[in-house]
Amino acid sequence: MTFRAWRDDDLALVRVLWGDPEVVALVGGPFDDRAIAERLAFELANQRDHEIAYWPIFLRGGEYVGCCGLKPREPARAIHELGFYLRPSYWGRGFAVEAGRSVIVHAFDTLGASALFAGHHPANHGSRRTLEKLGFRYTHHELYPPTGLEHPGYELLRTDR
Repeated sequence: MTFRAWRDDDLALVRVLWGDPEVVALVGGPFDDRAIAERLAFELANQRDHEIAYWPIFLRGGEYVGCCGLKPREPARAIHELGFYLRPSYWGRGFAVEAGRSVIVHAFDTLGASALFAGHHPANHGSRRTLEKLGFRYTHHELYPPTGLEHPGYELLRTDR
């Protein structure tokens, strides 16, 4: 599996992922073309301004799997949010755990993060299991405005690794 930075001409990749009703069903989707383009702009801005993003991931043969990475959570405290979105044909195959492990190493060893946060829709048991496999510990529920629901939140401290 390989990661790369988002590019201005990646709208087709973004559309394949965040335009898929199955992928976005639990995060406030479906999304229209404008919202999908805004998502690419958001990732590009995070790359430019914070040097992090939910980067696109590919298998070595070039197959687009989805994305996994970081976004700012509490920059003053060096806390980032880990997230992953995979295309349905790659669910349940260990790709989120593999990608997540790589991002965790990058967050702590390269970026010097003090902690990572992650959350998921209450009905997304696969994401819960992935976060547990990655060593995250449940800390609280918090409102996720796009769904209007309280989503479970998890933390991984630098010292937990």
